[in-house]
Amino acid sequence: MVLVGDVKDRVVILVADTCGTICHAADKLLSAGATKVYAVLTHGIFSGPAISRINNVAFKAVAVTNTIPQEDKMRHCPQIQVIDISMILAEVI
Repeated sequence: MVLVGDVKDRVVILVADTCGTICHAADKLLSAGATKVYAVLTHGIFSGPAISRINNVAFKAVAVTNTIPQEDKMRHCPQIQVIDISMILAEVI
């Protein structure tokens, strides 16, 4: 992975679909001087070692929608924050 650009003293928001990728990217960004790193995921599946990987990276927060129940994952990973999209879905339907 190659970092393109300057992140020193900047807040970074990652949007990705796999925890391996976002954790690797977060480490790279923090090493390059980013002050905070956030991850934004549509569906937080968090399979396999995902929770352990997230807990080992200095994410400010990992935001996910409530399309998948997250209560159990939140108990094991305090960085996970859930965004309720029920009203948005109700409007669409």
